[in-house]
Amino acid sequence: MKAAIIFLNGMTDKKIVNESIIRPLMVDSRIICQNEFVNATDIEMIENTMLSVGDVEKVASIDELVDGSLNGRTILLIHGSTQALLINTQAWETRGVEEPKTESVVRGPREGFTESLLTNITLLRRKIKNSNFSSEEIVIGKQTRTRVGIVYLKGIVNPKLIGEIKRRLKRIDTDAILESGYIEQFIEDAPFSIFATVANSEKPDIVASKLLEGRAAILVDGTPFVLTVPMLFIESFQVAEDYYSRPYFTSLIRMLRFIAFVISILAPATYVALTTFHQELIPTPLLLTMAQAREGTPFPAVMEAGVMMVVFEILREAGVRLPRTVGQAISIVGALVIGEVAVSAGLIGAPMVIVVAITAVSSFVVPAQTDSVSILRIILLILAGFLGGIGILAGLIGAYIHLASLRSFGTPYLSPVAPLTFRDLKDVFIRAPLWAMFTRPRTIGWHDPERQNFRLKPGPASNEGTDSEE
Repeated sequence: MKAAIIFLNGMTDKKIVNESIIRPLMVDSRIICQNEFVNATDIEMIENTMLSVGDVEKVASIDELVDGSLNGRTILLIHGSTQALLINTQAWETRGVEEPKTESVVRGPREGFTESLLTNITLLRRKIKNSNFSSEEIVIGKQTRTRVGIVYLKGIVNPKLIGEIKRRLKRIDTDAILESGYIEQFIEDAPFSIFATVANSEKPDIVASKLLEGRAAILVDGTPFVLTVPMLFIESFQVAEDYYSRPYFTSLIRMLRFIAFVISILAPATYVALTTFHQELIPTPLLLTMAQAREGTPFPAVMEAGVMMVVFEILREAGVRLPRTVGQAISIVGALVIGEVAVSAGLIGAPMVIVVAITAVSSFVVPAQTDSVSILRIILLILAGFLGGIGILAGLIGAYIHLASLRSFGTPYLSPVAPLTFRDLKDVFIRAPLWAMFTRPRTIGWHDPERQNFRLKPGPASNEGTDSEE
């Protein structure tokens, strides 16, 4: 009997090929055929009795064989058979499960997603050991043939959401999908908005919690960043550690995030508006100090703020792109030297340096909105330079109207604030105790709203249970 084994070196496990495919076909086949008087060219008999590999598939198409081989599978061709066997022998070098550097926590799991689609799905299965945990896989990219997985919980997720995700993914007709960011840009609801409507995370515990609320996850082979939909604006201010600590300090920290978000957007624009148009709103001692600090500066306040913000963005980009040790040194030294020299030379006033520094620090508190904050800050600065406080107010109203009009896979972006849902406000500006959050978000988990029993409030033990025996 003539046969051929085809595989790509470096993408398959040679030990499996030698011990589970070649050895049974060369040695065990003689014993099986002699004892059972079967035809050795029967491909079903070879699949069922000779191969000791769990994942074996009969294929009759050349395209399917090529795709399987490019994904690390081994092809077994038998002379005289119109079908071939596609055997799962995938094995290539992958990065191990490590702590993600973009979402570090003090308390909580340290594991993060890897570049392997199967490993990422397994990490989620470890978190959610439920028979309703479902995963589906499609291939996108005419040249890259990238595997994309959809993960969700049956009975909790809205079936229409899964149908919409599949529809948007299947309409993608492109050559390459190299990262989940490609998928995000093809499926988002508002491609011209500065606000993202698709969330991403590197932590399995975060994605698992979103699945339990009724969301769906989109995993892309080759990247550790997992997409989750639908996305709400409030998610940008929530971190995994909020739910691992007691609610009181967590609520305080969350309110500080909102304050930092407002400062990062409004600080430069407010400074320009006050110093240019509304000096009467500044206390007299402070106004005199600011006027003395700005005495002799040749540029108007709006130009000072614009130049300093451009310099800050350059330093931030340099710090991100360079190696970690060098990048940190450039960011710190560059900010100190440039700020000090600019003030000493009389090009920029000292108050402006303070405002830009506070803005820079505040912008790092909510990293999920860094891109939108940078653009919105520039827009408000320009409006403040031309119209003062009226320009800032007009810009904020426009931003709010835009946010209220956004939807993420049919879900209002500002939910549960707009439209207002009182029972879901317990996890917006503050974080209520876990025993009080017994329902899922109404706009997402309406299919199965009950998360837990509502009689879980802890209390002191009864006297009968604590009395010791005399």
